[in-house]
Amino acid sequence: MEELQTRHRKELKDLQGRITQKKKSSTKKTRKGINDECDRLQRELLDKQRAEISALLGGAEPPTSELENLNLAKGAGHSEEDPATGNNKSSNPSTTLISTSDTQTTTSPTPKETPQKKPNRQKARLARRAAEQEAEAARAVEEAVNQTDHRENERKNMDAVFSRLGLKEKEIRPDGHCLYAAVATQLGDKGISLKASPAATESSSLSSGSGAAGYRTVRDVTASFITNHADDFAPFIEESLPEYVRKIRDTAEWGGQLELQAIAQAYGVHVNVIQGDGRIEKFEPQNSNKEDDKTIWLAYYRHTYGLGEHYNALAKAS
Repeated sequence: MEELQTRHRKELKDLQGRITQKKKSSTKKTRKGINDECDRLQRELLDKQRAEISALLGGAEPPTSELENLNLAKGAGHSEEDPATGNNKSSNPSTTLISTSDTQTTTSPTPKETPQKKPNRQKARLARRAAEQEAEAARAVEEAVNQTDHRENERKNMDAVFSRLGLKEKEIRPDGHCLYAAVATQLGDKGISLKASPAATESSSLSSGSGAAGYRTVRDVTASFITNHADDFAPFIEESLPEYVRKIRDTAEWGGQLELQAIAQAYGVHVNVIQGDGRIEKFEPQNSNKEDDKTIWLAYYRHTYGLGEHYNALAKAS
């Protein structure tokens, strides 16, 4: 009997090590299956040992006291055997290992392990992200409240300059032709021919047009002047001069400072452009005489119109 009990203790200790290893490697998804498997292994071993004790007693059913304390607690994983006595010690007071008796053997119920509830990391991440989004929305609202209204400021600055200089605005259709249409309107009001001077353009294919409808003529005059004075303009053009001139003449490409300088020189007029911040940029012809009737006024907007940059024509208020 003593030899059998020694072997039973070793079998239980080995099984305890296997169960401990399985539980350590379990995850939240596999924990229930691991626990069920451990319960099954423990029951099978205890049934086998009970049968061996019964066989040793001559086939009689062993008394319940014969397997007293023969149990393997779930979750136990830190046991050690005293080499002097062969008895098992456990660092977990709730874990009962093997205790034998010369006369009786019993099996104590296997306690169920209550899985420790872990915090839901996904919910925590979602809550944290929601808090971050709420903070971002609050910052966006604050920035919108404190943001400078460039459109309103531009309009106020323009109106102040118009009032100071006695000018009124003539609306020009907002598209890529607006600069040339505004110039054509001003030239028509001043009685200046849209064809410009032959010496300036050397072009014989111009159609005069009238008012804003003459923007094509102004485009043609501008393109011809830049072509005939390539040395003055080429250093400021990133693409090839022929391609740049083609866009001026044949497309709705927006015009800018280079085109305004070419217009001032081609038509021999002073071009004053009121900016959105109240500044006035001036483009002078080569032979500047500063005659009032040879000065045209434009308003340049950056924020007021949805398409972006835009030019309107200006005239003296009556």
